[in-house]
Amino acid sequence: MSGRTVINNRYELDAFPIGKGGMGEVWGGRDTVLDREVAVKFIRPRDDVRGEDLIRRFDREARVTARLVHPGVPAVHDFGVHEGRPYLVMQRIRGVSVADVIAEQGSLPLGWAAAIAAQTCAVLSVAHRASLVHRDLKPSNLMLEPDGGVKVLDFGLAAALDLPDFSRITQTGESFGTLPYMAPEQIEAAQSDARTDLYALGCTLYEMLTGEQLFAGATPYVVMRKQLDGWTRPFRAARAEIPAALEELLRDLLRRKPEERPADADAVYERLLPFATDLGPLPGVVETSARPSPLRMYADVVSRILMPASTPPRPGPPPVVPAGGDAGGEPEMEGSGAKERGVVRDSSMPLSRNDLDLVRREARRLVAQSRHRQAADVLGNVIEPAIRSLGPLDDDVISLRMQFADVLFNGGDYRRAAPAYQRLAADLGKRPGIPPERAFDCRRQAAACHALIGQTSLALRQLEELLRDERGQFGDDHERVVELRRQIGLLRPSAENR
Repeated sequence: MSGRTVINNRYELDAFPIGKGGMGEVWGGRDTVLDREVAVKFIRPRDDVRGEDLIRRFDREARVTARLVHPGVPAVHDFGVHEGRPYLVMQRIRGVSVADVIAEQGSLPLGWAAAIAAQTCAVLSVAHRASLVHRDLKPSNLMLEPDGGVKVLDFGLAAALDLPDFSRITQTGESFGTLPYMAPEQIEAAQSDARTDLYALGCTLYEMLTGEQLFAGATPYVVMRKQLDGWTRPFRAARAEIPAALEELLRDLLRRKPEERPADADAVYERLLPFATDLGPLPGVVETSARPSPLRMYADVVSRILMPASTPPRPGPPPVVPAGGDAGGEPEMEGSGAKERGVVRDSSMPLSRNDLDLVRREARRLVAQSRHRQAADVLGNVIEPAIRSLGPLDDDVISLRMQFADVLFNGGDYRRAAPAYQRLAADLGKRPGIPPERAFDCRRQAAACHALIGQTSLALRQLEELLRDERGQFGDDHERVVELRRQIGLLRPSAENR
């Protein structure tokens, strides 16, 4: 690109990119319709992925990322394709990367290192509740703003470039991340979950505290070997004033086995908070000002909400509020999310086949516009009435439920898709005349959902049970059985490492 390029008749790009990386490049620009600054991220094409497949997957993950509404995540404004390359339009962030701060100043004050890590935990908390793993957390993806706030960049870009098809989920060589911050399970089995991000946070926290990378070496092999061998020296050998409790947290974050790390980002946040004190100016980055920061004013009030009158407000970032409510907890029952989000159809009314056809057509229209969440709402709101009116094993009802599960899966809502596929598999097995492949495919999709949200042990158990049933149905040499055995072999090392 040269000169002033305008994409989609709306976004005018600056003359030169403001950042480049392995996944693509970032351009500053201006939204000429709303007259605001934006950042436009272009994804680099991949030789092993067809253009339309890359666009489809990036579109899906961009929509998942756009649901992360939090002060620590840049807002997603738009998605599109320009000259065959997918791009994402995001909020323009003014600040300095933590990597640049470390390069210029060396180790950070202990309070600031803890505060940056705690704010990052707040972002990871909302993302992990939405089943979104960063997979490339590192100092260069943390932006420190002039008011002291932290923005976590590139959420979803690594996930967008990974292959969502279950036959490739566990394929070695498809891992994403930056080697010095990659957890052992990423290196050994190309597997990532929430605890993988916590490991990367440990590497980043160490770097902020000491000014040096935890794992460094002359060659990638040397770095990998150090990662897999683990860290054995006392952390306080690199910086004597690291408190014992903070050293213990670092050691817990960097445990080789994921299950030995802290339970979640919330637990890490609580352990970091006592150290996020004495947050004075950072020269050239965070300065004192006679005018109060609107973000700090807002955060201070939010931190007081629902606190007992006798409890003084504690320092730290504002609480996490995911888009549309809390995304944590148990997976929603099939169809329940539509009711909670206000789809207005009266579920007590009888449902005709004509009604069902209209609903399915509307859902297809929404999917064609990549509005998967709304399509799932539309379908989910009529599943129970359809079952009452026509029965769970009716052909049209089965098709409706399959469409609902597929929309959830293609929209990245794997937690809700898994039980939808499981219930479908159970009912398909009860209906005479249905080819067994249909139930088997649903079981495989349910396992895929569990693998995608990091529940690899559960996914492995489900696939092994499926293999037993498919071998009994088709024999050892059938192509379905051969492919299933291959998938299990690829998934097993990761499950055993957990």
